[in-house]
Amino acid sequence: MIPASLVLNAGSSSLKFQVFERGEAVEPGEGGAPRRLYRGLFEGLGGAAHMIVRDESGAVVADERFAADGFGHEEALRHVAAWLRDHRSGHRLAAVGHRVVHGGTNYAAPVRIDDAVLAALERLVPLAPLHQPHNLAPIRIVRRLFPDLPQVACFDTAFHRAQPEVAQLFALPAEVADRGVRRYGFHGLSYAFIAGQLSAHAPALAAGRVVAAHLGSGASLCALARGRSIATTMGFSALDGLPMGTRCGSLDPGVVFYLLREMRLDADEAERLLYTRSGLLGVSGLSNDMRTLRARAAEDRRARTAIDLFVYRIGRELGSLVAALGGIDGLVFTGGIGENDPATRAEVLRGAAWAGFRLDEAANAAGGPRITAGSGPQAYVIPTDEEAMIARGMGEVLDDPRRTAP
Repeated sequence: MIPASLVLNAGSSSLKFQVFERGEAVEPGEGGAPRRLYRGLFEGLGGAAHMIVRDESGAVVADERFAADGFGHEEALRHVAAWLRDHRSGHRLAAVGHRVVHGGTNYAAPVRIDDAVLAALERLVPLAPLHQPHNLAPIRIVRRLFPDLPQVACFDTAFHRAQPEVAQLFALPAEVADRGVRRYGFHGLSYAFIAGQLSAHAPALAAGRVVAAHLGSGASLCALARGRSIATTMGFSALDGLPMGTRCGSLDPGVVFYLLREMRLDADEAERLLYTRSGLLGVSGLSNDMRTLRARAAEDRRARTAIDLFVYRIGRELGSLVAALGGIDGLVFTGGIGENDPATRAEVLRGAAWAGFRLDEAANAAGGPRITAGSGPQAYVIPTDEEAMIARGMGEVLDDPRRTAP
C-alpha cells in the first residue's frame, strides 16, 4: 500500500487535518507540492462537534455532526483515524505531522518527535501560552493511541531563524534576552511556501526583494531577500505587528501597565483583552470578519475605522520592511483576506504608490495572480498552503533518520 501522511493543525476548539500521499521529497524552491488526498476540519470541539472532509477535487465526501457534549480532540483524532481506515483507497497511514507555533531558538527545521523534543517544546509554552498547548495536545494523544506511528513537528518560527541577529533582538538587558525574550516571528510555514511558489509565478522576484503579506484572522508581513526572511512584523509573540481579527498588534508596553494599574485588570484579563477583544473586533465593536466589516462600512463609522486602521498599519509596516530590504521588487498577498478581499489589496496598493506600485483594477477584481501593471514593482496574489509545507518537511525528516535533534 502507498504510504500517506496525516497533517494536523490544532486550535483550542478546532482540528484541521489533511492527508497527503508520500512520494519523493519536493524541495521548497521547486514550487511543487505533495499530492493531497483529503482536506478536513473539525469545529466545535469540546461541545457539539462538526466534521467536514473534501477530496482532492474539492468535493465534500463527509459531513458529520456529533451531538454529544465533551467531544474533544482525542475523540476527533480517533474518528479521523477510523474514517481514514474506511477510505484508505490503497493507502496506509505512515506518519503524522504537526504545525507547532513555537520552536524557540533551537529548532530551525522540522524534527522527528521523541521524548526529548516533546519536553523541549513543553518548556516553550510560556512563550506562546495561547497556541503552544493546543499544538502539543494532539502529539501526546497520537503517541498514546498510536505509539508506533512516527510524528514530525514543523514550526512557524523556524523560517525566521536565519534572520540577521540584529533583526531578532530587543533593546533589553542581556539577562532578559538570555531568558528567550527576543523577536521570533511567526507564519513561517506560510512564508516558506510563498518563497517556494515565487519561482513558479515570478522567477525574477524569487531572486529579488519581496514583502509577503499574510493577511487573515492572524496577520503579518515578512521581508524576503532571495527567498529568505530578513525581517517580519511579529516579534516575541503572535500579538505583535499588524492589527488582526481579535489581536491588537503593535502596542506601547506602557498600555499594559495602564491596564494593570489604572484599570485594575489582572494579567489574565489583560491577556484576554489584547488577544481576543481587540483588533478588528475591538475597533469596530461589530466583528472580526473583514467580510462583515466591508458589508457594513458604508453606514457604520466604526466598521470603516477598523478597516482604515488595518490598511494604514499595513502601509506603515510595509515601509519599514522596504527600508530593511533596501528597496522593493514585489509584494505578495496571501491568507484569507489577502487572497479573497480585492478591496483591501486595492487600498494597500494605492497607499504604496510611492514605491512604484500601479494597481491593475481588472486583474485585482479577478484575483490575479498578477494585479499590477507597468514596469515597476509587481504585486501578486498567491494562495498559501501551510499543510503542504508540513508534508514536505515530514518527507525531509522521515527520509533522514538523523533529524531527531536541533
